[in-house]
Amino acid sequence: MGDSTFKENVTAIIPAFNEETTIGSVVLSTLMYVDQVIVVDDGSSDRTSVIAEAAGAEIIQHKSNEGKGAALRTGFQAIGDRDIVVTLDGDGQHNPVEIPKLLKPIIDGEADIVNGSRYLGKDSTDTPGYRRIGQTVLDKATSLSSGLNLTDSQSGFRAFANYTLSVFKFNHDGFSIESEMLIDAANFGSKIVEVPIKVNYNSKSNGEIHKKNPVSHGLGVLVKLIQDMEFNRPLYYFVLPGLILIVIGLTLGLFFFGDYLNHHTTSLLPTVMAAMIGLGGLFIAFTGIILHSMSRLLERNNNK
Repeated sequence: MGDSTFKENVTAIIPAFNEETTIGSVVLSTLMYVDQVIVVDDGSSDRTSVIAEAAGAEIIQHKSNEGKGAALRTGFQAIGDRDIVVTLDGDGQHNPVEIPKLLKPIIDGEADIVNGSRYLGKDSTDTPGYRRIGQTVLDKATSLSSGLNLTDSQSGFRAFANYTLSVFKFNHDGFSIESEMLIDAANFGSKIVEVPIKVNYNSKSNGEIHKKNPVSHGLGVLVKLIQDMEFNRPLYYFVLPGLILIVIGLTLGLFFFGDYLNHHTTSLLPTVMAAMIGLGGLFIAFTGIILHSMSRLLERNNNK
């Protein structure tokens, strides 16, 4: 058994989709550090639910595959009166022995949410290079949208104090849920810290049944982050593109008008088109400034 200090009133949520090769050992190991494990079987066609239940987990089943975000939403809705909630993947890449490491900052009152990071410490180079490049892009996009400076925005190995659970909106059903939860927590003002974790990319489920192409996965998450930035960071979403269009419009306008003055062309149409580009950029930039002001005003009213 694990240290009882870390076991009391802790629930682990494990979203799983066709993880029969690893789910049993993940559940058994996790139960050494928590007193309840909820496996959300997200429409598996194999024996994931049967094996997880035999290992001691409580099972919630989706009739079809709805996505990781939907599975986490279902799991969070099923939580009772627990002090801390831990999330980890069912494919064996997360080591449950590290659960106490995630729980400690919350128990010590140093954090509201703890993010397990693959990129802190000496083992950060264990991540394949192609994954790390994509992760860096997603980290930067999440940072722009949330204002957080985290090293692993896509980690699924996390711990949450119970009082933070109500802040999560679960708008996204897919893998972009990892970033969405961080953005929701940041907007609420939750204190988030990171601790280093190790990841096993050589587990059987990871190596033989890689269910989602990492490129399409990363692009999908990035698109969702950019869409969310419209509401979370309107200055980045509107003002920056607007300024770029203003610069392009001014540059082209001066160039085309110079050609007209030097009699290289007899038409002012290119100059007018360039001016329209600049005016369009100006409109977009002002839209971002107005939305930013409105969001700040709403934020101040909510904090009163």
